[in-house]
Amino acid sequence: MSGTGDEPFIAAVKPLVDAMGGELIPPDEAGADDVVLSWQGRDAVAVRLPQLADSLDHILAAMERRKGMPLADLDRKAKQEVVRMLEARGAFSVRHGVETVASALGVSRFTVYNYLNREKGA
Repeated sequence: MSGTGDEPFIAAVKPLVDAMGGELIPPDEAGADDVVLSWQGRDAVAVRLPQLADSLDHILAAMERRKGMPLADLDRKAKQEVVRMLEARGAFSVRHGVETVASALGVSRFTVYNYLNREKGA
């Protein structure tokens, strides 16, 4: 990105940026909402953070990869576990979060709310 010597640093932060759905960009292209990371006293790389709604899609895709199958193909217990994990990550604070998760799981919004209420009652 910005020059020699920065490559190990950029390689080190790339998995984290990828996991959160961000994008690495040259520091001189950073906007006001981007985060510029410095390494050894110089701006090495900037991180463009995803929009919150995009983050939910990214989280769902990562869960599918981790489970090794589409989330809709999981059994009920596994879907409840996914809902628990998503709630812990704040997925349902995103506008249309319940609808997005319900679609990914192949269930109704009502079912997602039931999973959430079941957790609160437990």
